[in-house]
Amino acid sequence: MTQSPVFCLVYLFSTGIWPESESFRDDKMESVPPRWKGKCQAGEKFDQSNCNRKIIGARWYIKGFQAEIGNISTEDGAEFLSARDATGHGTHTSSTAAGTYVENADFLGLAKGQARGGFPSAMLAIYKVCWASGGCSTADILAAFDDAIFDGVDIISMSLGSVPPLSSYIDDVVAVGSFHAVARGIPVVCSGGNGGPFPQTVVNTSPWVITVAASTIDRAFPTAITLGNNITIVGQSLYVEEKFDGFYPIVYGEDIASDDAEEFEARNCDEGALNATLAQGKVILCFESQSQRSAISAARNVLIAGGVGLIFARFPTKEVALCTDVPCIQVDFSLATTLLTYIGSADNPMVKFSAPKTSLGKMISPEVALFSSRGPNSLSPSVLKPDIAAPGVNILAAWSPASSVLTNVDAGKTRADESAALLFNIVSGTSMSCPHVSAIVALLRAIHPTWSPAALKSALVTAASSTDEYRQPAFAEGAPHKQADPFDYGGGHVDPNKAIDPGLIFDLTTKDYLGFLCAMGYNNTAISLLTGLDHSPCPNTSNNNFLANFNLPSISIPELKHCVTVSRTATNVGPEESVYFVRVESPPGIDVEVDPPMLNFDNGAKKKLKFKVRICPRLRVQGSYVFGNLFWEDGFDHVVKLPLIVRPVIDNFVY
Repeated sequence: MTQSPVFCLVYLFSTGIWPESESFRDDKMESVPPRWKGKCQAGEKFDQSNCNRKIIGARWYIKGFQAEIGNISTEDGAEFLSARDATGHGTHTSSTAAGTYVENADFLGLAKGQARGGFPSAMLAIYKVCWASGGCSTADILAAFDDAIFDGVDIISMSLGSVPPLSSYIDDVVAVGSFHAVARGIPVVCSGGNGGPFPQTVVNTSPWVITVAASTIDRAFPTAITLGNNITIVGQSLYVEEKFDGFYPIVYGEDIASDDAEEFEARNCDEGALNATLAQGKVILCFESQSQRSAISAARNVLIAGGVGLIFARFPTKEVALCTDVPCIQVDFSLATTLLTYIGSADNPMVKFSAPKTSLGKMISPEVALFSSRGPNSLSPSVLKPDIAAPGVNILAAWSPASSVLTNVDAGKTRADESAALLFNIVSGTSMSCPHVSAIVALLRAIHPTWSPAALKSALVTAASSTDEYRQPAFAEGAPHKQADPFDYGGGHVDPNKAIDPGLIFDLTTKDYLGFLCAMGYNNTAISLLTGLDHSPCPNTSNNNFLANFNLPSISIPELKHCVTVSRTATNVGPEESVYFVRVESPPGIDVEVDPPMLNFDNGAKKKLKFKVRICPRLRVQGSYVFGNLFWEDGFDHVVKLPLIVRPVIDNFVY
């Protein structure tokens, strides 16, 4: 019987786990494998009894944080000097990855149903490196990497990352720590960041990690808004503490700006921008802007000004913010414009809210989430990032009762109340999509224990789907709402069933990654510091040629000046006798030729075959990125897709 993998779960901002959650029951778990070397580190309100056959290890790291940032106070119950989760983030992502089956899970009555993680039989090891007060130490993260590798984890899942500008791979703690893990055969899965929909915002871009974008699901939380003229429009909300039992006056934020605020600040419900006298007892209509994207912040400012409700107009997105201060309904700009017309035409404009409901299967999915960070990779443009997309919007999973986020909406579950009932929460982010992929990688590794981390990533990327549930091209939220491309979702939306049997993979070794670092221009000393390996001098070869021929499951040419020829080596992991034929969807304005057009894996004698791809620009112009695909098909079950990303440029171009 295949041994269930062990997860090492590390998170940004808040971390740890709430071990009493029903998601971490161990009654159906197997015994802890003898090879496991980890420990259950005791601390504040966490001891040996909090580990079991599900949570088989827990460590926490504070020395680096104390040296770099300062001491942490736990007197108010907002943090624990232990692996116990104070804010919910670690519990949520842990249960998403490997939570066991929980019946009738819900968030205060919403999204009710059976909850489980992606790999419910997997065991969990928790490495708490970040703290509720904010921030985490690079020294602590590296120490956790070292311990996780020594303990014997099989997968490392990291819902953390920095923001652009990106540090070099030599200085990036995630890149350094993950290199050591991958060099020892441990796949590392990372969140891609929440800086979307803007380009070049993706983080965790090293080629040895799997970087995950966030996509939507088909669940919504419709909330009716009834106007005083009996017209009803529908937004979305997660506010369930109370509902209005009647009509309340509604005003537009810009119309009640405080004396010392600009109109646009009041339009956005910025801090201090609303006139408290005019806001008192009213519902406020506010608009999202590039500087104010948070409905939660706007709701807080409405409460401070004396308002009793918020209607927040957002760029079109399926993500729903959880406001705990006042009732908060989210609408798009079109519906908000309808409200503005009503406010301007009515003598006494009024609105009434209903309670939100749960709707399933009424929205097309998946789509790339508005917030999900986008490529191209700003550090190494020849490396496609993100790699893959997975569900990360409105995800229901276990939560920590100690979290202040839910204190206001559920008075029966107050901070640090260890006896509180089972608590789940609905959260969005690439932090939520990352553990989905971590679970799939764990399943793949359980089925293919000899595959390298690069092989596992290749299977995900080449088997991914670029269509929605109706087999139409998938879209990405943003301005404008557009057809998704590899900078939105890498290879596409993850398809675990197809990734189990990808047919062909594109593999890489530690030696290949060392060559990549050489091609990036790092010197021998820097490479040795990153890898911890004695490194021979970098070969005197063309860096551009190496990067173009780097055996990734995609082909990205960020500067195509003339015709170039790149190569890839395919490894057959399907039937021994397999024949694949090429099919090309050329990027617009680009000619693509593949040699040979057929890969014949005859009687298993050849497991690896090399092919070349010649890429030529049709026009001598300075262009933007264009996208296509290269497919290898065996005529049966296997369609192996490599994204093609090309940006034509011309020499000596002057703007």
